[in-house]
Amino acid sequence: MKWIKMQLATTTEAVDLVSSMLDDLGVEGIEISDFVPLSEEDKQKMFIDILPELPEDDGSALVSFYVDPETDVEELKANISVELSDLRQFVDVGSGELTVSETEDKDWINNWKEFFKPFRVDDTIVIKPTWEELTEKKDGDLVVEIDPGTAFGTGAHETTKLCIWNLKKYLKKGDIVFDVGCGSGILSIISMMLGADYTAAVDIDPIAVGVTAENAEVNHLTATLCEKGADGLPVFTGKSGIIEVTDGNVIGDEALRKAVGLEKFDVVVANILADVIIPLSGVVREFMKPGALFISSGIINMKQEAVEEALRVNGFEIVEIVTQGDWVSIVAK
Repeated sequence: MKWIKMQLATTTEAVDLVSSMLDDLGVEGIEISDFVPLSEEDKQKMFIDILPELPEDDGSALVSFYVDPETDVEELKANISVELSDLRQFVDVGSGELTVSETEDKDWINNWKEFFKPFRVDDTIVIKPTWEELTEKKDGDLVVEIDPGTAFGTGAHETTKLCIWNLKKYLKKGDIVFDVGCGSGILSIISMMLGADYTAAVDIDPIAVGVTAENAEVNHLTATLCEKGADGLPVFTGKSGIIEVTDGNVIGDEALRKAVGLEKFDVVVANILADVIIPLSGVVREFMKPGALFISSGIINMKQEAVEEALRVNGFEIVEIVTQGDWVSIVAK
């Protein structure tokens, strides 16, 4: 599908107000380009081989957005012009020059791929985008190929790395694993590669379910989308050697929790967010065998205590806490 791309020349000072204005006019998403220098922390979080050299920050910014071909572009341009005139009373909006061009989906959906390069999680685990060649590989390396598509999860973020480290440390050959919030499927795939006998995976995003299955296939694993029973619930077979995937919300859906399996899993892993892990801690024990482990991540350090408290209130014992940067992973049983 072809889209109309519009670019508005403005200033970094006005970006927030311009963004709000465009939102009011029905624009559903924007992309901001500027020359604001990267902080040292930002640089450390960018998993690319060579950092881009940016020109000196001159306070300018480009706000890009996309509208479908049925949009009355002239009317939208006129409305933007009126709104910019109003904003000029409060802030320097820059030239306000608006340019229009045509673009394909692939031009803006896939641009991020040029920044996703193969990288090493630890001494033996390598994450490789499906479209990249792996130039350096050691004997014994476990290479995981990933194309996250529009689902979350390349493995590059600290939260995912922490989960991978803990899976590598605690998962035993033959374990049964439940991946809550599977995203691109990276943790399900690595669990199977590390020796799990079976993995169930659930995500609230239906797109993630398909991406997980596709990534499993790329890594020569078998993943199946759960069929629905007469009651409309997914049917998990628990068959050895496979990943079974479905969409849904296990926190608020008791019937789904029963369908996934009660007291069934040796390891439950959830790389989500602290605000989701806290309520999840109230139901996750239902899935776990006695002595099973709950590996959680996606926890910003300022919310670590709240997550620990929720786990203890719900009967968990903290086994280990691992950190990287501002992020925390908690292993509990």
